[in-house]
Amino acid sequence: MIKLVVSGACGKMGSRIISLASADREIKVILGLEKKDHSMIGKMVGEIKISDTPEEIKDTDVLVEFTNPQATLEHLNFALKYKKPVVIGTTGLSDEQKEIVKRASEDIPIVFSPNMSVAVNLLFRLTKEAAEILSDYSANITEAHHIHKKDAPSGTAKRLVEIVREEGLEIKDIKSIREDEIVGDHEIILDSAFDTIKLSHSAKTRDIFAKGALEAVKWVVNKRNGLYSMDDVLFKR
Repeated sequence: MIKLVVSGACGKMGSRIISLASADREIKVILGLEKKDHSMIGKMVGEIKISDTPEEIKDTDVLVEFTNPQATLEHLNFALKYKKPVVIGTTGLSDEQKEIVKRASEDIPIVFSPNMSVAVNLLFRLTKEAAEILSDYSANITEAHHIHKKDAPSGTAKRLVEIVREEGLEIKDIKSIREDEIVGDHEIILDSAFDTIKLSHSAKTRDIFAKGALEAVKWVVNKRNGLYSMDDVLFKR
């Protein structure tokens, strides 16, 4: 049984991870981390203790992070201290902060992905294959999220940009939309003078990210030190 600690346990993503984990026989959430002024600190959610003390990471097997860059890096220090694997779905990290995560992976195994969804990571792979073949096409990327999302473009859109540019394609436009309670929509359009190809994904519920995160937890728990992605989790077993 994998003993899991969920950071941001009372948030939208944290609560869904906890809910789905309760139906998974391989995982047991034993600790939830929250910020110091949170009203749930010191209380129990079922059998899960809600704490503002990241030192308690020492009593768990894997840390899952879906919070903000500052909290993620703070908790990463404790994971390093106690040599615990980490799954990071936090977006909005700067290049400097990403470098900190990369250096940490020299001492612990880390799965770091801008999107934990199985289907979105399939979209990444399909985009790469299309861009390899359609070398004379240009690309347009559109992403849409709820009005509460702070970073734009999204981490997923940035990854699509990286994939396309790695294959030498020109990015004509990147559009970010923030409205209502959109969970997450992404579309990449590959265009030429002769035709247009569209690849898209639309999330109906945050559970797709929670489900992917739990797959990453089960995959990373016994891995060697290193920086991994969901592509490793899904396609390099």
